[in-house]
Amino acid sequence: MLTRRSVVLSGMASAALAPAAMAGSRPAPRVDTTGGPVIGRREAGISVFKGVRYGAPTRRFQPPEAPAPWRDPAPAVHYGAASPQRGEEPNQSEDCLFLNIWTPDADAGRRPVMVYIHGGAYSSGSGSDPLYDGTRLAARGDVVVVTLNHRLNALGYAYLARLTPGFEDSGNVGQLDLILALRWVRGNVAAFGGDPDRVMVFGQSGGGAKIATLMAMPEAKGLFHRAATMSGQQVTASGPLNATTRATVWLKTLGLTPDRAHEAANLPVERLLEAQGVEDPILGYGGLYFGPVLDFRSLPRHPFYPDAAPQGRAIPMIIGNPREETLGFMGDDPKNLGLTWETLPSRLSPGVMRIDVTPEAVIAAYRRMHPDWSPDQVLIAATTAGRSWRGAVIEAEERARAGAPAWVYQLDFPGETASGRKGAFHTADIPLAFDNVNAPGSRTRGPGAQAVSDMMSDAFIALARTGDPNHAGLPRWNRYELPTRQTMMFDVEPRMANDPRGDERTFFSAIPYVQPGT
Repeated sequence: MLTRRSVVLSGMASAALAPAAMAGSRPAPRVDTTGGPVIGRREAGISVFKGVRYGAPTRRFQPPEAPAPWRDPAPAVHYGAASPQRGEEPNQSEDCLFLNIWTPDADAGRRPVMVYIHGGAYSSGSGSDPLYDGTRLAARGDVVVVTLNHRLNALGYAYLARLTPGFEDSGNVGQLDLILALRWVRGNVAAFGGDPDRVMVFGQSGGGAKIATLMAMPEAKGLFHRAATMSGQQVTASGPLNATTRATVWLKTLGLTPDRAHEAANLPVERLLEAQGVEDPILGYGGLYFGPVLDFRSLPRHPFYPDAAPQGRAIPMIIGNPREETLGFMGDDPKNLGLTWETLPSRLSPGVMRIDVTPEAVIAAYRRMHPDWSPDQVLIAATTAGRSWRGAVIEAEERARAGAPAWVYQLDFPGETASGRKGAFHTADIPLAFDNVNAPGSRTRGPGAQAVSDMMSDAFIALARTGDPNHAGLPRWNRYELPTRQTMMFDVEPRMANDPRGDERTFFSAIPYVQPGT
């Protein structure tokens, strides 16, 4: 029979300690954490610890707990399990509260700490993607880099509080996992050479949205001191009634009535994931959306509605998006090939635009603003400006109105999609920020990519170190203010611009916006 202690140790990693000690001329690095000792390995001049447990094996739909302490050194040389999810993410388990650390040295260095929160909406992903490898970033900036896993999809965000007692926090346990991880960082990172008073969180897509949400969660107060979001915004959280409606539809797909909601805690996880594929009752398309819920417990207000949450206003923040954001979603879709002005309206459906506007009005506006653009250019520009970029604009403007420090960027340097289309698409800035343009999976390569990566990664490092992203390799990056809307345009030749794409911003600002899914 497995004891709680043996479960903890088996979750750390399965490798023997000897290979770690042989990884280089130096002894394998050992650190005593609040949970127990861990042993990593030395790689490319960096001490690396993978699969370090920050939370106990999870109890389904319940807040996370600190792990039971262990005495024997636990090997930390392999990534821990990812949260169960649909798709091809390897090594999935509900026992998934692990993090990874890259540090120049586990000494008393008091280095800035950069904690990356992965994307994948709230439904997929992990902290072990090769693009998130922290080796180069840690060496480049003399910083400590952390990536992590947490509960996703229904396991992290199914809101059962109004359906059955005992699950009051279920709608936000994925966020509570992140808070537990940040508490672990605060209590342990000094032993890894990091400064617990200079912790920066950064994340792309869903990772950025999780960060925006944390900035409105009282339990996260003081756990991080700078923030950067890349294509990831959370203006509003899911309303509790909408979240309850989704949970009810999900339960029905599982064959459960609302009064039997507690039985979902014991069903096979594969069934829970499969049931998420049913059409979303609020959006009317796609699978069920599970994300943070305005539960008035751990999340007492929306992150950026009606204004920027006061808790986060003192935190210096970078907010950015690539210029052709939705090229990453739509550029290789066969339905969008050979578009004409006659077929374009059918591609600007509510499920694509995600706001209440007619395709005809959007097309007419773009033909006035940019009469030389093709239907394909209008599709990508309109879907980017109306649904992806819109949240970033709102967040930047609300911070400006509140006098909160924000630096805004637009990525202009192009990546290349799987089919060979070029543009600054969703995810193109990840390898640039990590200094990983040649890592497996990077589609932001070629001439100029390293130069742009140097500028962007150094800006993120500078924010982590000083609270200001300016450095010698960039033109002066001014804070975003109204009405000028100063924005750094990241390209081989970077430049500042006032209110880029202002015509598109103005058009969409007249249409009410609610975070898709909420």
